[in-house]
Amino acid sequence: MDLQALEQELKSCQSCPLRGDAIAPVGWYGDPHSPIVFVGEGPGGVEDDYGCPLIGPSGQLLDKALWAVKMTRDRVLTTNVIKCRPQNNRTPDIAEADFCAKMWLERELEIIQPKVVVALGSVALHFLGNPNMRITRDRGQWFRTRQGFDCIATYHPAYLLRLTGRQLVAAKWDVFHDLEAARARTLQLAPDCKLMSEEKTDLFKLFKKRVNDYL
Repeated sequence: MDLQALEQELKSCQSCPLRGDAIAPVGWYGDPHSPIVFVGEGPGGVEDDYGCPLIGPSGQLLDKALWAVKMTRDRVLTTNVIKCRPQNNRTPDIAEADFCAKMWLERELEIIQPKVVVALGSVALHFLGNPNMRITRDRGQWFRTRQGFDCIATYHPAYLLRLTGRQLVAAKWDVFHDLEAARARTLQLAPDCKLMSEEKTDLFKLFKKRVNDYL
């Protein structure tokens, strides 16, 4: 199975209650042959509206951070642990993340076979690493996922949006260095890959707003 076939299967998923609160599942975006994959927690309202992961305020901040370390969204692949927006944009719990990711994320990664995976935030870290890992303690540290991929965790951009002052400055530098490390490891393992286009990717030009009767 390739990603296109998996995406068609995802569209009809009704396997858990989260589907009832979302317009439709949100899959992935980017280069399916990319050696690096970024894994967030789950779609918010903007992502649900447009059917694209990390397109809202968090995604726009991620785009800026990637640009700073010479990566663009069209040259990498972004996805989420949870595919359907939880009601009121709440953070998905570990049980929900585990159920959905075993059904979809693990299959995505099996198809893509990335050299490097970046876990954005605690939900992704808990699934890709283990529930005992903490983003404040373990970010910036390399580990191997259950599927055998090299993985590094960093703060989710939504976390940065909640910070101010010195905390924000410090966290932004942490993310910058973590993304630099991820890029360096990727180029070490896949030296011929191109991770940056000449311009940032404008996702709102590529995706149109979905309607509530999408499926």
